[in-house]
Amino acid sequence: MRGMAKEMFYFGYENYMKYAFPEDELNPIDCQGRGPDVLNPSNININDVLGNYSLTLIDTLDTLVVLGNVSEFHRAVKLVIDTVSFDKDSTVQVFEANIRILGGLISAHILLTDSKQPFGNVGLEDYDNELLHLAHDLAVRLLPAFENTSTGIPYPRVNLKSGVPPDSINETCTAGAGSLLVEFGILSRLIGDSTFEWVARRAVRALWSLRSNETGLLGNVVNIQTGQWVSKQSGLGAGMDSFYEYLLKSYILFGEKEDYTMFKAAYESIQNHLRRGREECNEGEGDPPLYVNVNMFNGQIMNTWIDSLQAFFPGLQVLVGDVENAICLHAFYYAIWKRFGALPERYNWQLQAPDVLFYPLRPELVESTYLLYQATKNPFYLHVGMDILESLEKYTKVRCGYATLHHVVDKSKEDRMESFFLSETCKYLYLLFDEDNPLHKSENKYIFTTEGHVVPIDKRFREKQWKDMLPCEEALLSDQDTARLPPANTSNCERIPDERRYALPLKSVYMRQIDQMVGLV
Repeated sequence: MRGMAKEMFYFGYENYMKYAFPEDELNPIDCQGRGPDVLNPSNININDVLGNYSLTLIDTLDTLVVLGNVSEFHRAVKLVIDTVSFDKDSTVQVFEANIRILGGLISAHILLTDSKQPFGNVGLEDYDNELLHLAHDLAVRLLPAFENTSTGIPYPRVNLKSGVPPDSINETCTAGAGSLLVEFGILSRLIGDSTFEWVARRAVRALWSLRSNETGLLGNVVNIQTGQWVSKQSGLGAGMDSFYEYLLKSYILFGEKEDYTMFKAAYESIQNHLRRGREECNEGEGDPPLYVNVNMFNGQIMNTWIDSLQAFFPGLQVLVGDVENAICLHAFYYAIWKRFGALPERYNWQLQAPDVLFYPLRPELVESTYLLYQATKNPFYLHVGMDILESLEKYTKVRCGYATLHHVVDKSKEDRMESFFLSETCKYLYLLFDEDNPLHKSENKYIFTTEGHVVPIDKRFREKQWKDMLPCEEALLSDQDTARLPPANTSNCERIPDERRYALPLKSVYMRQIDQMVGLV
């Protein structure tokens, strides 16, 4: 099975390099490359993700290391250094650029420069931190999203050349605005500049301050200027998933107690208000546990569907130690997979039928399967992985790669292979079957970002090279989990004028970044 997983990765990767590079994605049916939809700027399904910056190659760099292919990793790194530029007239989603591109560059840089070299001699002769400089350049281009927002919650999109588009909407989802802290925080600690972590942390705090007093839940979509919830739906899937994930992973990486305090409170609210079904996972009467979508203010069920992104949650439950609940929720999603040979994007748990029928090769169920196997070593999860891999081979393999399923029932296809198929789906399948991978040696401790990028748990990331930028950053949380975080412009920040608090730090940051980049040149 490990060999099959490796072959699956290389069939997709080699065809991307042959037919698509330097474009962002591979169209696996037509065997062509795909870039941004320049003729239709409103096509955000494509343009949010594709920035004309060789997305699939950058997203896949660390997978090559995990598979032990150091020579191809070195070739890919050199290609990125020689060909990739972010000086592009591309309007991209901040969240997607962060998790796929920034995360890919940072992970590859850390693997190249790790003195422990757990994957063997991965270092590249004459490497001069070029990937880190690229990551820094991209992050600077994302910073305008955090300007001119009265809450501190960023705009959803930026143009890599010109900043926030003039016609930008003032609405963003909780996951999009609140899942930047891992990548931005690591970058800040690698280069010794607090700016990136500060803006990402300010966004998390602002979102957290808007949660319901009654339930402790957050909504799905918020207005970044007024702080009003546009969508009051609270759930674990699209629009919210990685917000919870990054509260816990930020604490694991950086050791900031504030992050864990928020995560514990959020997890308790989820258990109290989203969880339905019997109290015990494997005992008692009633339906097995399920997490539903509810109104954030009163906990009332808002609809009867769940989405496939929620399948990540058992993996997060494993990380926090709630393995029993993870086993139960994972089994629910695996039962859906067994029925269709894929996960429909939305599934109606009341009708027991798909609501939205496509499957774009998502990794979430594989990720949870892998983490549950690591936690339990129960061979059942090897069989789950085999089932998933064989379904992918049977239903999604096409002439030049693996294609999105347009319809999980009739198995019709769309000509798209998203970058996360190589960066996550194939990586987790390979690791599930590769017992002796360096990632699994006890002395090597890693977490995966929400895009599956490998990041070591390193004491470097627990140390700041700066003092807190603002006096109001200290002691924002009391010892009680019910403590209220002030919004970005209230409480003990009141004495700092708005124009100093929001405008000047970032404007001075831009000047500092420009000075640094001039110095690099």
